[in-house]
Amino acid sequence: MTRLSLSINGMSCGHCLNAVRRALSDAPGIMVESVRIGHADVQYDPTLTTPDKIAAAVTDAGYEAVYAR
Repeated sequence: MTRLSLSINGMSCGHCLNAVRRALSDAPGIMVESVRIGHADVQYDPTLTTPDKIAAAVTDAGYEAVYAR
């Protein structure tokens, strides 16, 4: 497993936390460590997903995710 920290724009409430957590949890190969307003930490299996796909899952939920490359 590889660790990834995401900065997430557009989050402001508990609903946002739940939406991001659900989007990450539903994506294959991701284990959510923590989600808080503006940030998420995950571990992922690089054989199943990539940082770009993880960020896309957050984007699909309606938020903007940025990670250090």
